[in-house]
Amino acid sequence: MTAIPLRTTVHGTGPGLVLAHGASGTIETNFGALIPALAATHTVVASDYPDNDHPLTLDGLADALVAAAVEAGVETFSILGYSLGSAVAIRAAVRHPERVRGLLLAAGFAKPDNRARLAVQNWQALIDRGDTAGFARLGLSLAFSTGYLNSLPAELVDELVRAGATSIPGGTRQQAMLVETVDTTTDLGDIAVPTLVVNASEDLLIDPANSRFLAESISGAEYAEIPTGHVLMLEQPDQWRKTIEDFLTRHQL
Repeated sequence: MTAIPLRTTVHGTGPGLVLAHGASGTIETNFGALIPALAATHTVVASDYPDNDHPLTLDGLADALVAAAVEAGVETFSILGYSLGSAVAIRAAVRHPERVRGLLLAAGFAKPDNRARLAVQNWQALIDRGDTAGFARLGLSLAFSTGYLNSLPAELVDELVRAGATSIPGGTRQQAMLVETVDTTTDLGDIAVPTLVVNASEDLLIDPANSRFLAESISGAEYAEIPTGHVLMLEQPDQWRKTIEDFLTRHQL
């Protein structure tokens, strides 16, 4: 298989920090508000996955993220992975131990449980039918915690659905297919760098038990909970940022 093409931007100076976004996300939607704060202290390598039907594998995506950082002149780095990006980060650490200095894994999983697997199968079916509004409604119903979503005015929810239906990132179907096949269970015992697992404790897409499993299975992993749904960067942006900055500072990453 040919190398997976990424679209990469580099921000700031300092120790390296690679970002790995989630399925159906982008660097901008998953990390955009966070990058200025991170770039004040780190060289942030931010790569978007392909926005087309290029086939994806976990090994290929992990290798591509590492290669993008090295090509940018960042020889060693920590990886901040969100959702699917957590699995990519884990695989990158195992395949490239000479490069990866630390891991931050948010709303992640070692392999999809049945609920997550069914969700991404529904994503694929809706995309195949061209039902972008249905995709947006399903995504929105799983993205936020119940309390947060129900606190929004109905008119705003309807507007978010309309906006989401017109902005589904290219490559989402391939990313959903990858989620179905991910399994990093046997990698977890090989992680030997400082690791933080951040659990979105009210997550309706990736059950919080998945983050607890990661924390229990990675030797020495630190564990933090944020009371939020899957898109923690929107529900709890300040606590999300502070949790990341604290870990990076304490471990001099």
